[in-house]
Amino acid sequence: MASEEQAMIKLYWLEQSRAQNILWLLEELKVPYELETFHRVNLLAPPELKKIHPLGKSPVISVTPPGSTEPIVIAESGFITQYLSEHFGQGTTMMPKRWKDGQEGKVGGETEQWLRWQYILHYVEGSLMPMLIMAMVLGALKGPKVPFFIRPITSMVVNQIFDRMLLPNAKAQLGFLEQQLETSGGDYLCGSDLTSADVLLSFGLLAAKDKFETFGSWEGEGPKALFPKVFAYIDRLESHPGYQRSIQKVKEIDSSMGIMFPA
Repeated sequence: MASEEQAMIKLYWLEQSRAQNILWLLEELKVPYELETFHRVNLLAPPELKKIHPLGKSPVISVTPPGSTEPIVIAESGFITQYLSEHFGQGTTMMPKRWKDGQEGKVGGETEQWLRWQYILHYVEGSLMPMLIMAMVLGALKGPKVPFFIRPITSMVVNQIFDRMLLPNAKAQLGFLEQQLETSGGDYLCGSDLTSADVLLSFGLLAAKDKFETFGSWEGEGPKALFPKVFAYIDRLESHPGYQRSIQKVKEIDSSMGIMFPA
């Protein structure tokens, strides 16, 4: 049961999943939380997670309000990020100020920083991650688990999909993020301060940063030269103290788990 003063938060953390974003967010919010870890079974989430949420996926959190014994179960990365930021973000930079002074509650009264934040919460799962997951799945069709006698055929098909679909998409995505960083007025997507939108974005970019080169034939010297602000931003995220704390937190609990997509 949660105390009268503090809600009880529990994160159901799955290895090699976007739950790492939520763990970092909880560290930034500086709220007490419990962590229950799960190992994958044949690359899939274990069936035990379906006891928490019917889809059996991670991340999932439960929040038990003060004075209650009934936890609220919340799934989906963007929803979790927004819920935690709105309820526990006071005194942090995780959620930008929503309203311009004197414009509270009015259409168009939102600050640019808040609109950017809100958009990124939807962009990550709606636009960026589907592309990265498709790349990961298709890339496996060129890997050693495909029988060698058909691998040339699957590789040829996959390369065509990368060239015609994924590479143009990756260029558009990285170009968009480059433009957002150019116009944010700071080192992060919503300005000078790290927000939960940056945290939510981190897993996908960190997992893919060395994979973009394999998406096809890039102009010039490759994606790092074409989108320098994006890759500098990825480096900032990876070296951020909060991100490093989140990694150490998991290592303390289960040092056998990894945090990135498998190669």
